[in-house]
Amino acid sequence: HFHSTFSQASFMSYYSAISPWEIVVNEVSFVRKCIGADSSHGDLWGKLICTNFKVSFITHDALPKQRFQVANRLLGEHDVPLACVEQVVTVNDAKGKQKVLCSNQKLKFNPTELILYCKDFRIIRFRFDEAGPQSAKKVCLAIAHYSHPADPQLLFGFEYVGKQNYGSLGERVNGVDPGGGLQMPLFDRPSEWDREIKRTGAAEWRVCSINEGYVVSSSLPEYFVVPVSLADQDLKQYLCFFTAHRIPLWCWNHPNGSALVRMASISDPLQQRKLDQRICSAITKSHPQRSDVLKSDLDKNLPNIQDIQAAFVKVRQICVIGKHSEGFWDWLSSMESSRWLEYVRSFLKHSAEVVYLLEGKHVSVILQEEEDRDLSCVVSSLVQLMLDPHFRSLTGFQSLVQKEWVMAGHRFLDRCNHLKKNNKEESPLFQLFLDCVWQIINQYPAAFEFTETYLTVLSDSMWIPVFSTFLFNCSQQRTENSMDFAKSKCIPLGEEKALRFPPVWDWSQQFTSKDQALFNNPMYVGKGATCVQNGTVKSFRRTKKNYSSTLRGMPSSLRNILMDGHDSLTLTRRNSLVPWLKPDFSQIREVVESPTERFFRDWVSRPADLQGMLIPQLLPSHLALWRLYFLRWVPEASIPKGGSVTAYHKLSQLADEVEMLQSQLRQYKGATPASTPTSNPSTPSSDHSRMYFKAVSTHEPSSTPEYLSSSFPFSPVGNMCRRSILGTPLSKFLNGAKIWLSTETLANEAL
Repeated sequence: HFHSTFSQASFMSYYSAISPWEIVVNEVSFVRKCIGADSSHGDLWGKLICTNFKVSFITHDALPKQRFQVANRLLGEHDVPLACVEQVVTVNDAKGKQKVLCSNQKLKFNPTELILYCKDFRIIRFRFDEAGPQSAKKVCLAIAHYSHPADPQLLFGFEYVGKQNYGSLGERVNGVDPGGGLQMPLFDRPSEWDREIKRTGAAEWRVCSINEGYVVSSSLPEYFVVPVSLADQDLKQYLCFFTAHRIPLWCWNHPNGSALVRMASISDPLQQRKLDQRICSAITKSHPQRSDVLKSDLDKNLPNIQDIQAAFVKVRQICVIGKHSEGFWDWLSSMESSRWLEYVRSFLKHSAEVVYLLEGKHVSVILQEEEDRDLSCVVSSLVQLMLDPHFRSLTGFQSLVQKEWVMAGHRFLDRCNHLKKNNKEESPLFQLFLDCVWQIINQYPAAFEFTETYLTVLSDSMWIPVFSTFLFNCSQQRTENSMDFAKSKCIPLGEEKALRFPPVWDWSQQFTSKDQALFNNPMYVGKGATCVQNGTVKSFRRTKKNYSSTLRGMPSSLRNILMDGHDSLTLTRRNSLVPWLKPDFSQIREVVESPTERFFRDWVSRPADLQGMLIPQLLPSHLALWRLYFLRWVPEASIPKGGSVTAYHKLSQLADEVEMLQSQLRQYKGATPASTPTSNPSTPSSDHSRMYFKAVSTHEPSSTPEYLSSSFPFSPVGNMCRRSILGTPLSKFLNGAKIWLSTETLANEAL
């Protein structure tokens, strides 16, 4: 009876779940998806499908209880993108065997269970008790194979873009043109860099096009910004002395004229001093006061990518695989030993010290890193986020990531390990950056237009291999691979250089307008935020005084603290931002303050200007674990009708009501007595509201919805299954598996 019921009910959902540009590789019916933590009660029955894009589970069964989660247009409720699958583990509990499957491997036993360990921290399990053993084996092997592509062109994005966006004659069908429909720059054309130069007032800087066609450097963008005093001919002479030909790149200009610049290290020691002088001289000339230029060596002062990866693996094991029933202090001790929050603090602290130099000392700063493609992305972005309120808006933040990560050549393909070839190259630099951003949002929630839900969804989008944003190591790699792919598939490109992959910033590809409203912060105080004064609707406007603090000169003592023998900035980890963060400043009055400490003490003693400079407080008590990102799938950590979402729910309703009243005020102000609006003020008319949660009528109770929890808008149900198999702890089966499983204990060892 079950078999016939499923076969009749599943056809419609089957076809609706598989998109026209996907290819079904293998499938198996009568599969059970594990839902419950302790028993099979509530498990779902259905069909498990492997396509060239995702692992899809098709069921007509309802989930055991009502819940809510964001509906992604590219993925079904039970779908996992293959790029998100980190490990494929097959188990035969009767024989006591388990195997971690990789591409092109053989499986000598028939699996009774499949476990998918996902890069977004989910653990998803399927049972094959009623399925055909050979079909189950084939689908497991298919998932392992297609989740380990051997070449970038085997990533699903190429097939998706080729089929969806181009017709048989090469005409654009349904694709996203660069900048088309997006209210933000992609920085792939000179005009967008020109606008950024004008926006920041960087009059002594210009757009350089010597890398058109990537003839100078494969990892640099075709267009970037350099000092006006540096001619193209000079740059061509210098580039061979820089690692990977990555000459200095302009990032941003402070209103006082100081510039933030990033560059790779100089590979020829004999040219070091000469080139340093020429570059610094050109940057000095671009400053109105001809101020000094200081260099910060990020490789010396920050954790390396291997340390960051190791910390991330540890914190993942603690949050997802660890025993949440252990003592609170033991859990905190384990978290501290991972060093993840220590590294988050290191990047925030270093960025704050660079902010001090730009804002407080009027000097330009060069961020130097061996290849200028990892640590510099994090620091340059955080510095601009702290100093420029434009980057705290949604479009501004997206343009910041596009400029400092995508176009600057961060190796997303390698750091995300999309091809799963080299674990040594994998490192969660972008996740670290998002965590740093969350820490600042957590301390200054009204200063940002976007929410932690937005940051979490942005991170998840790294594992949907459709968007150009996260698929490649640089723009040149995207161009080269897409040209080769188009040629192999006979796709005529016409006048275009390459296939046009959609950027992740086109959120309509993934979410409805309603779901995108979850990105909007109801507390945001932006420069265009409206307010009501004496019955008149006005807009907040930022003045230059709000933007910049009082500036002081640079005493010689600062140079002694910050400069090393090579005239480069050595922002030491010790004592930089500790004293000013202590709650009782009377304890340190006897100690002579450095200019850095005095600057931050003065700043923290004043009320924060949300449209000015923002510096995060960095004592351990000020930094927190980003719960929504790390713990959203963990049932033990989910708080029904609790967590920060409850405040978000109430604030969204309040903001929606304010928007509605402002709209009515405008209508009344412009209306004649005969045309006075007659709408009831207690009835929200918020079809165009920015808020996900709408205002309720004054006659209705405003209660917290049942589906809200601290994991909202995500849910642990069906996404975190860690129970034992047939009386044997799963950890014993999985002993010795790499990365995820090397130190895991998925169930209590005591039976």
